[in-house]
Amino acid sequence: MSLNRQEKAIVIQEILSKLSGAQSVVVAEYRGLDVASISSLRKIARDSGVYLRVLKNSLVRRVVADTDFALLVDKLTGPLIYGISSDPVSAAKVLADFAKNNDKLVIKVGALPNSLLDKDSVMNLANMPSREELLTKLVLTLQSPITQFVRTLNEVPTKFVRGLAAVRDLKQSSI
Repeated sequence: MSLNRQEKAIVIQEILSKLSGAQSVVVAEYRGLDVASISSLRKIARDSGVYLRVLKNSLVRRVVADTDFALLVDKLTGPLIYGISSDPVSAAKVLADFAKNNDKLVIKVGALPNSLLDKDSVMNLANMPSREELLTKLVLTLQSPITQFVRTLNEVPTKFVRGLAAVRDLKQSSI
């Protein structure tokens, strides 16, 4: 079922709004995937904050031509599903993880702003830790010296109390 002009304008605005805050776009061919598989992929993508949608390539070409993802225009052929993410890693991670278990989903190309990525680069991007994982590692790294400092400070009174207990035990045993 084709879209009329007003519906196309709505879809174009939606794509433009998603691309305006996007850090990555990953394009995959979904030929042969059943509805249940695509639905589970959409749920995974939604949970990861990735905008995932099957779009007409002609509409996407028109929209992408004036954005930082214009390098994708020549690569958009066939039945494609588009993953758009504000995190550079999330879209690649979602589609790559799903493609590992479903050989019918084939990652074709990806893009970062003003940079085109081939399939291998998308797979390498998918193996990178996400922003949340990096922030967690940073917090743990920053927290480690503070934690060790607190433990060291806590040992001073603990050793003092143990010393007093030893003196008390010594006096009680001598009596």
